[in-house]
Amino acid sequence: MGVLEYYNTHHEIPQTPKTKGVIGLHGLKIVFHHRISKPLINFTHVYYAFLSPNEDTFQFDIDGTTSTALTSFNTALHGKNPPVKTLFSIGGGSAGTQLFSNMATSPSSRASFISSAIQVARQYGFDGADLDWEYPQTQAEMDNFGLLLDEWRVAINEEAESTGKTQLLLSAATYYKPVIPWDVVHTYPVASINKNLDWINAMCYDYHGPWTPDATGTLAALYDPNGDLSTSDGLQSWIDTGIQRQKLVMGMPLYGRTWTLQDPTVDGIGAPAVGIGPGNEGAMLYSEVQQFSAQNNAKVVFDEPTVSYYSVAGTSWIGYDDVESVQTKVEYAQSLNIGGYFFWTVIGDQEWKISQLASQTWIAFKSMETSGLEE
Repeated sequence: MGVLEYYNTHHEIPQTPKTKGVIGLHGLKIVFHHRISKPLINFTHVYYAFLSPNEDTFQFDIDGTTSTALTSFNTALHGKNPPVKTLFSIGGGSAGTQLFSNMATSPSSRASFISSAIQVARQYGFDGADLDWEYPQTQAEMDNFGLLLDEWRVAINEEAESTGKTQLLLSAATYYKPVIPWDVVHTYPVASINKNLDWINAMCYDYHGPWTPDATGTLAALYDPNGDLSTSDGLQSWIDTGIQRQKLVMGMPLYGRTWTLQDPTVDGIGAPAVGIGPGNEGAMLYSEVQQFSAQNNAKVVFDEPTVSYYSVAGTSWIGYDDVESVQTKVEYAQSLNIGGYFFWTVIGDQEWKISQLASQTWIAFKSMETSGLEE
């Protein structure tokens, strides 16, 4: 597959554990802005985030401003050399779950939604659509999610056959694991995912945040020495369900989560905290983390057991990903032979430092495999 990136039109960072954000592949899921003229060679796919359907008709009502943005987005990206594939992401954390629960309940409402989504994709020149339902709350909703995918795939196939156009791509953003262990344990419909989706974007981040205010924590640890709250556990859990590996894409954050330490001399992972720290409701874009660390002469630590970073300045504590953790994660994804990785959100990587590193790591690993040098 490739590298994906989400482009977030609202510069939105998830604020709750049920708001995982947007992602990409060894490719790109990106939100459209003026920096789109920067090098996109690091990405294969770019996502426009977000559009949401009308809560009564379940169709998309596109106003003039959004229409102009969608047209500009695709014109800019498809005009690049090499061009990238574009998808629009539907929903996101701020859309809530009830909208999608209502839509997926009946065949008629699902049909209305699917037809409108296909129309938007064709009208504005997208290569596909992405469903970001955060999250189905019960097993019945998961079952309806599976029915929605079944019917969406049939509609995509029929539309392509009747028009002679290339089939639209279809992806979905999911919880980092296939089982959501909340009040009611429920499981994604893996058989339907394998049959109907081109890939899923597993949101492997937001393991800790404002919803865990009493202690610092890793944002997106590759490993969890004390439990199973980690990217490695999430990806392996998906693989254990029988998902086709090339349809599994690993998410990585281009932002950090912040805390205020109770005692600045006790500053490791799990240190006592009194609440969120600097930034927008306890969150900072990756570029802001870099700036904060430089301006405050922060202590920056790479934690090898978890494969994660944290930055400490006084009582301010920030958990995030940086060079070594991203490189290690990309290599790990390659070792699993999964489809790729994605970032939420590209706006956080102002200098394209992390995006370029991830792409180079992915390509180098693939080259090593091809040459037969991999151990």
